[in-house]
Amino acid sequence: MLQYPNLEQALKYHFGYDRFRPGQRQIIEDALQNRDLLVVMPTGGGKSLCFQLPALLKKGLTVVVSPLIALMQDQVEGLRNNNISATFLNSSLNAYKVRSREEAILNGRVKLLYVAPERLLSERFLPFLDLVHHQVGISSFAIDEAHCVSEWGHDFRPEYRQLKSLRKRYTNIPTIALTATATDRVRGDIIQQLGLKQPSIHITSFNRQNLYYEVRAKTKSAYAELLELIRESEGSVIVYCLTRKKVDELTFKLQNHKIAALPYHAGLNDEERSQNQTRFIRDDVRVIVATIAFGMGINKPDVRLVVHFDIPRNLESYYQESGRAGRDGESSRCSIFFSFGDIKTIEWSIEQKTDPQEQLIAKQQLRQMIDYAEGTDCRRTIQLGYFGERFAGNCGNCDNCRYPKPVEDWTIEAMKFLSCVARCKERFGMLHIIDVLRGAKNQKITLNQHDQLSTYGIGKDRTVDEWRMLGRSLLHQGLLEQTSDGYSVLKLNALSWEVMRRQRTVSVAVPVAQKITWEEGNAKAAEMEILLQKLRSLRKKLADEQSVPPYVVFPDSTLKLMTQVQPKTLTEFGKLSGVGSHKLSQYGEKFLAEIRAYRQEQGVLDPQDNSAFFHGLPSDTEILTFQLHQQGLSVHEIAQKRNIRPTTIIRHLADLIEKNQPVDLNQLVPLERQQKIWQVLEVLGDISLTPIKEQLGDSYTYDEIRLVRGKWRRENRR
Repeated sequence: MLQYPNLEQALKYHFGYDRFRPGQRQIIEDALQNRDLLVVMPTGGGKSLCFQLPALLKKGLTVVVSPLIALMQDQVEGLRNNNISATFLNSSLNAYKVRSREEAILNGRVKLLYVAPERLLSERFLPFLDLVHHQVGISSFAIDEAHCVSEWGHDFRPEYRQLKSLRKRYTNIPTIALTATATDRVRGDIIQQLGLKQPSIHITSFNRQNLYYEVRAKTKSAYAELLELIRESEGSVIVYCLTRKKVDELTFKLQNHKIAALPYHAGLNDEERSQNQTRFIRDDVRVIVATIAFGMGINKPDVRLVVHFDIPRNLESYYQESGRAGRDGESSRCSIFFSFGDIKTIEWSIEQKTDPQEQLIAKQQLRQMIDYAEGTDCRRTIQLGYFGERFAGNCGNCDNCRYPKPVEDWTIEAMKFLSCVARCKERFGMLHIIDVLRGAKNQKITLNQHDQLSTYGIGKDRTVDEWRMLGRSLLHQGLLEQTSDGYSVLKLNALSWEVMRRQRTVSVAVPVAQKITWEEGNAKAAEMEILLQKLRSLRKKLADEQSVPPYVVFPDSTLKLMTQVQPKTLTEFGKLSGVGSHKLSQYGEKFLAEIRAYRQEQGVLDPQDNSAFFHGLPSDTEILTFQLHQQGLSVHEIAQKRNIRPTTIIRHLADLIEKNQPVDLNQLVPLERQQKIWQVLEVLGDISLTPIKEQLGDSYTYDEIRLVRGKWRRENRR
């Protein structure tokens, strides 16, 4: 056996790597000391090497317990490509192949044997294993995907529970349990169920910094968005669905849109599934559309996009499935399409479970997944907090951090919420606490006499959704805890008391409901789409000139930001997400020119563009509107006469006022309303109409604001 100073040498010799990844060396050293181990390491962190290298450095056979045929084949193929003697025994082999492989094992020609738990514990196989132990020696048992042993995990498999019998049969052989995801409770369950003796526990960070996490509302345009994501992504794509039917539907649609996609689900026969998986791994097709049965243990490094077209069942499985993206450390995207319709599908499947405790656990896990999808906090903070890892600050690589909602001080509301938890003696869940705060009258409150509490009814000023948002945020920020026994009872901690004693403030990201009229909203969306298409055309032209895919120039998310922000200077352009210094110098002026041209087409003049203001003359269409206005026609009469929208006429008149043409503003907007709008403009400045309208209230229209803003711009230019 090689000594520790040669571990890097052994790593280089067998696997070609110059150095270990974080945590690997210490784990391997402990494994070489024949200790029991529990290894929790995220997908792509290098878990397999933690038992593969010790297997090569120790005498005897390492038996690897693996739950899936695909996983075994993938790992064995990878090892053989490194000239490492590994094999598997499973139902895909005929009797002759099984016999020949067993013979090679008994002759000491195999270092790693992959086997499913069912075969390992079968009456036929255990005597063979005894013979191996006697003739060759067993160096260790490696239990891969060890979370399967726990009913609290996301992929419980009863056959894994029987593995404890290995400890009784082979008392002195060390066991290494490995998983990518495990909460505190699951970790304790693994140690107990596998009978690990004083294990060395290694937990590396769950943070996958290269992954961008986002949640999108699943609207009618969800498929179009999915198609766009796939077309814009580089490398391979996995799309997960809840049902086989959805897998087949999406695959059919994608193929019709010339996307090389294949399905993967239990409704296909073994040969079809195996072929489809192989074609995906070998890059014969770029997209696999699958149920959650796909992907466990698949070591494909260049998956750039993982989409959950339906919401996952729980956070652990989501973490593992999304973790199949970017295993090579390169930037990759993980997207969830979320709708409440999917929740009904999952709830139905939960109701099919016969064990009430299993139902309870599954319902709690689903609630946590919904909290994640609806959460306004940093996605990483929520994910890592679930696994007991604290993550401080803004990750800068999720939708909530890149496009944050306004942050508000909710300390008073948090004090009310936590005080209510305390007065309810920390024995109830979130919905009951909210009912008490809002003064609900139901049997549960009456029976517990919670209508007598001082906190009863003190939160009537907030909606159920607002209180739920706060409760979720308190949990995500670690200011409140929740039991994981299926009942989701809220519990206070030291930080909760700091909030209640006014020693800690609580800030919450609050979604903003856009107060926008149907006409203005649709008009604005249509206009934004025109600019977005212009920017896409420019991007395509630049990409073709360089013979690169369009996303290399800018991703679609950056183009959308350009559309929303409409930067006017290189400094503003450089602040956009996705614009680095190189791209700023390479593309900045070209995109700014396109945005400027669009704004001029729309008649939107920029205050700092002096030439536009001082030399900008009314266009022909504006002159025609002006002439009809001078004849005394109303806005609607002009629109009817010209057969164009009233909002377009308002835009013409606002621009005419701005260009110092004698439009009678008093005829269009009453003087006292002009004065109020003017006051708000003086405070907020020259910004988009929506926040101005929000400040003024619903009684003011966008048309009035636009017209007054035209005069305000003209006066402020002088």
